[in-house]
Amino acid sequence: MQIKLGAIAAGVLAAATLTLSTGAVAQEDHSLKAVLDKKSIALGIPTDYPPYGFMGPDFKPTGVDVATAQLIADKLGVKAELVPVSTPNRIPYLQSRKIDLIVSALGKNEERQKVIDFTTSYAPFFQAVFGPKNIAIKSFDDLADKTLAVTRGTIQDDALQQLAPKTLKIQRFEDDNATMAAFMTQQTQFVAVGAAVAAAALQKNPKVQAEYKLLIKDSPNYVGVRKGETALLNKVNEILRTAKKDGTLESYSQKWLGRSMGNLPD
Repeated sequence: MQIKLGAIAAGVLAAATLTLSTGAVAQEDHSLKAVLDKKSIALGIPTDYPPYGFMGPDFKPTGVDVATAQLIADKLGVKAELVPVSTPNRIPYLQSRKIDLIVSALGKNEERQKVIDFTTSYAPFFQAVFGPKNIAIKSFDDLADKTLAVTRGTIQDDALQQLAPKTLKIQRFEDDNATMAAFMTQQTQFVAVGAAVAAAALQKNPKVQAEYKLLIKDSPNYVGVRKGETALLNKVNEILRTAKKDGTLESYSQKWLGRSMGNLPD
């Protein structure tokens, strides 16, 4: 009798396992099927973070992330529902199904990988040195005897300790606004900030003839996908990898970031 009960228990367990496995597959397939069935996809984008996502002169979202989000929708053959998100709420929005994908300057790290999945990278995100167009800078050694503004305690501040020549005169400020203000008012010749910060300031002050000079650190952006939605993840990867090969993502990087996207990691 015990043997029969054991066999029954084993059979029930096997059936349950099969059911769960089948259910998981169905859920994975459903993620993409649901998007195609409703003929629209909700994409979380930034609207206050140039050059990745911001409101253009026509009061419509634009930027690297917005273009990438629209590309995904177009290649899927569905309508793009662009949903503004912030850094704190973008992952909760994805998990609570308010959006289907995060396309919002999202970097990958171990903590985030525990709760969501990531596609292949689609754009660079970098900390850099910016300066006047009429001063040629090819390497950090060229910053010798120059003046540079940086925000105290940031990634770029720490990196400059190793990269910059000792004769570079660094002026440190308490926040990015003060750092950019020092550069824009010509208190310093150069500034070391994130690309998004520089782009926002230069967009508001087009008379300042400044440009990207040197890369300090590059941390690519990825599209965020809910855990287990493998069908949708694979399809978006297919779209992004094709866009890398045909130059579409390169054109986005050149247009909004002013530089090549380089060899982004998969």
